[in-house]
Amino acid sequence: MAVHAHPDDESSKGAATTARYAAEGVDVLVVTCTGGERGSILNPRYPHAPDTPEEMAQVRREEMAAAAAALGVRQHWLGFVDSGLPEGDPLPPLPEGCFALVPLEEAAAPLVRLVREFRPHVITTYDPTGGYPHPDHIMCHKVAAEAFAAAGDADRYRGQGEPWQPLKLYYNHDFSLNRIRTVHEAVVAAGLESPFGDWIESRAMREVPEREVTTRIHCADHFAARDAALVAHATQIDPEGFFFAVPRDLEADVWPVEEYELAHSHVPTHLPEDDLFAGIHPEDER
Repeated sequence: MAVHAHPDDESSKGAATTARYAAEGVDVLVVTCTGGERGSILNPRYPHAPDTPEEMAQVRREEMAAAAAALGVRQHWLGFVDSGLPEGDPLPPLPEGCFALVPLEEAAAPLVRLVREFRPHVITTYDPTGGYPHPDHIMCHKVAAEAFAAAGDADRYRGQGEPWQPLKLYYNHDFSLNRIRTVHEAVVAAGLESPFGDWIESRAMREVPEREVTTRIHCADHFAARDAALVAHATQIDPEGFFFAVPRDLEADVWPVEEYELAHSHVPTHLPEDDLFAGIHPEDER
């Protein structure tokens, strides 16, 4: 189960991993917390911006369906309203009723119910920072961590299904400094323009601490599925933009993996790992 904040997050974070496991026969469920109705049009080539949040939500539902098909996964909407990314100084208040303002137990209840129904052995989501400071990403972390901790406890979330304890919780680390620097240096060495130069300088200046990477999943064979899922989110992804600035053969050569941090495990495992299911016995059906 991969828990994400908005439609398109599942295609830019861990997508090749989910495509790989789905292709291997694992039942993979992407959970999307919000409808993305307050998202901006980020693709300058997108022909016409939806006129209302309701229209935007419908467009993004259609994009999400196409992306899920490209990855070969199932997908479930948790049903919360996009909080939007606040901008300005000082930051404006978040809109009433948005995902980030929902009390934690109320926000986590539908995910706990879904965990108990789907019965995943592994859950992936964002680290406590959200990966970047979008309020929905931070809330997504809180909700996923709460569901991981509570779904197996019969005394919590009564009435939300029979208890089920997922075995491992991971955080996505798709843009580690190590990855950015490695790919940047390879692109420059190939005589091409790197999309990552400013990122390296910015993170060095801000002294952003690097989180631990415990697990690297080899998934270069599924970059094409990831790319198809990205393109499906036409409101968000420019097919000639950032996500496609690195030649895929070069990427597959120097960085054929996606990275994760093992946050919690109820099974013994040895680090580093190359499988999200490491330590889970064969009798535990995937």
